[in-house]
Amino acid sequence: MALKKIKVDMLSISHFPSLSALRIVDVNLNRCKEGLRVVEDSLRFVLNDGKLYKQIRTIRHNTDNILRQIYGELIRERDSVEDFGREMSEISKKDLRAIIIANFKRAQESLRVLEEYSKTFMPKISSEFKKQRYAAYALERKVYLKYKKFF
Repeated sequence: MALKKIKVDMLSISHFPSLSALRIVDVNLNRCKEGLRVVEDSLRFVLNDGKLYKQIRTIRHNTDNILRQIYGELIRERDSVEDFGREMSEISKKDLRAIIIANFKRAQESLRVLEEYSKTFMPKISSEFKKQRYAAYALERKVYLKYKKFF
């Protein structure tokens, strides 16, 4: 497979054999932000917790900003129509506890994938995803300790 070279501001993506890594990054960035948004809305509208809501919102915004400069590249590689994963069924969540846990885990797992794959083409930003992942772990703990009656 031929190597492709993409110019991204001052960065050059040339050593990864496929742009499929960009698809993986795109899907995990979206998955992460979606999971964080679900937790954010749970804190804001169900638990009415302005302080924790703002903290999760900060993680979501920070995560989004990490790859803002290559947004166009991510969109160009997106192929949601042909993605057979979109047909997979999901287990329905029955209560607030299940919704919050599942979405914290979704975000944390996605941040780990972002951390790993960003090492292949933008190694300097990998640590930024790691910071956001650990921030999500810490915030999950805060939410659990404050609302353990739901857990």
